[in-house]
Amino acid sequence: MIDAGRRIAAAALAATLALATLPVAADTQVRLNTSHGTILIELFDDKAPATVDNFLAYVGDGFYEDTIFHRVIPGFVAQVGGFTADFERKASRAPIENEADNGLQNRRGTLSMARTNDPDSATSQFFINLADNDFLDRQAGKPGYAVFGRVIEGLDNVETIATIPTGAAGPFRQDVPLETVRIESATIVKPGE
Repeated sequence: MIDAGRRIAAAALAATLALATLPVAADTQVRLNTSHGTILIELFDDKAPATVDNFLAYVGDGFYEDTIFHRVIPGFVAQVGGFTADFERKASRAPIENEADNGLQNRRGTLSMARTNDPDSATSQFFINLADNDFLDRQAGKPGYAVFGRVIEGLDNVETIATIPTGAAGPFRQDVPLETVRIESATIVKPGE
């Protein structure tokens, strides 16, 4: 009886150790090569699946190439993903449902979807939080802005972008970097690449 108990315990231990050696599925990563350095993003696949799928569809289509950071407010956000350097609006897909109820918060270094006053109007534009922006989170009576990723490398490059003087340009009255800051490429990468 003792031998049978030991065999069962050994088998259970072996199964546990085998499971422990299986690779853990990592969240998807995207590398943004910008005119002001590289930004590596980890996406929250499980917490914001529809938003991540939407973002990855744009990445896969090469949509973000040659889009500019068109709204940069130090200590607040850096927004990108809708306009060319000539301020032509890029044609986007249909809007997606707001996933701001996913429990993620608009903390410094996170990415959220930009939208209009309609909570379900986000398409291609997103912003990187340059500070903890709790007031952008979902709250009673406020739909919030959906966090879907975070910068894991290159936040210093985003901070450098935020130091560029801003002003009026194109259709915008303010907050446009007066030196063009462009995404040159956006690619999906394997963690560790």
